[in-house]
Amino acid sequence: MTSPAIHAMTSEHAAGMTSYLAHGTGEAAAFPVDITYALVGGSWALAVSFLVLAFAWKTPRLDASKYVAALPRLTHLADSRALREGLGVVGLALTVGALILGFIARDEHENPLVGTFFIWLWVGLVPASLVFGPVGRYLSPVRTLHRWACSALGRRPERGLRAYPAVLGRWPAAVGLFAFVWIELAVVDKDFTAVLWWCAVYFAITVVGAVVFGSTWFTQAEPFEVYSVTIATMSPLGRDAVSGELVLRNPLRGLAAYQTGAGAVAVIAVLLGSTAFDAWSATHSATGIGVRTAILLLFIVVVGVSFCLATMATGGVTRAQRLAIPGKMSHTLIPIAVGYLVAHYAKYFVQDGQEVLHAWLRTLGAGEPAMWSPFTDHPTLLSVLAVGAIIVGHLLAVIAAHDAALRILPRRHHLTGQLALMLLMVGYTFTGLWLLFGG
Repeated sequence: MTSPAIHAMTSEHAAGMTSYLAHGTGEAAAFPVDITYALVGGSWALAVSFLVLAFAWKTPRLDASKYVAALPRLTHLADSRALREGLGVVGLALTVGALILGFIARDEHENPLVGTFFIWLWVGLVPASLVFGPVGRYLSPVRTLHRWACSALGRRPERGLRAYPAVLGRWPAAVGLFAFVWIELAVVDKDFTAVLWWCAVYFAITVVGAVVFGSTWFTQAEPFEVYSVTIATMSPLGRDAVSGELVLRNPLRGLAAYQTGAGAVAVIAVLLGSTAFDAWSATHSATGIGVRTAILLLFIVVVGVSFCLATMATGGVTRAQRLAIPGKMSHTLIPIAVGYLVAHYAKYFVQDGQEVLHAWLRTLGAGEPAMWSPFTDHPTLLSVLAVGAIIVGHLLAVIAAHDAALRILPRRHHLTGQLALMLLMVGYTFTGLWLLFGG
């Protein structure tokens, strides 16, 4: 995904390199299958998988408490104070370093803070969380400072001035995530000053939240930690709910552990809707921050509302049970969101991520390593990865939704209660591929 300002930040130093991915305008054309076949094939793959599941998967199987193997040695390492403090120092050092170098460079085309913010933080959390789990929790500079302050004061980090209200749930995190995608996608002229102000407001709100509600604020309301934890539900590394030990698990079982509650759907709707908007805006002009903000918000609302309506379209339940279904099935959207994120961010992370490293090195007066870009040399690889990520993400979502329906819906509505959601996922697949190929 390459928004206009980020593209401007890196393009000045991209001599000799091909242009960045513009969702369906270049690399998608290299895909060895016509767009029509991709659209029809992806939609049919979902429909056939649903029929297979209907006959072969008749009882719930994705128990979040089950896992492949326990990992006691890895648990000892992961829970060691040395590693946790080390990760905290790394996160704090990267933050302080990006700020200092940002003031030194100042030029938006050469500024390490802008690239670190949009690429290393936002994009880098996706592969890191998928592989290692919720790393955002341990790299958070504000959580680290809060933990150190509590230790100095002899106060437990989880203790705040008052209990965190359950009614808030993850709504503050959803709002914070929207604030990020807003500055990334709706604000066209992003520069060092704009990012610096965003970070200042974020820091002030997070510090106040931590003081008032303790470390629960980070768990429930801090946008980047919630973002990392959400993506990490699909990591093969998880925690046993009873012992807290690290375990190797089926990622689909990890999905089932995603917590429901207020704001659960909103968080994923922001991730999915904003990515769809970015793909759409790559080939459609929408000028003015007000117009772009309105369209971005519309994409997010459409995702959230359509999902809620589809999951509630079942019989045999009371009004209270119907209203609770979207939250209980919210985890089924995560594979779709991850598929979109991988499809849109793969080249962005590999290629532009290196440009950010070069910006750091240039500001420090060091030399630059050679660029490594497999997607530039082999554009078909990027196309196959992007289309495959979207289709596989939707297939995993269908499996997760089917298993959840068997646990949540009345027996006589196990299949009929899924039809609306199944049709919606087919629509998501069609729309995602259509946007990938440039709309």
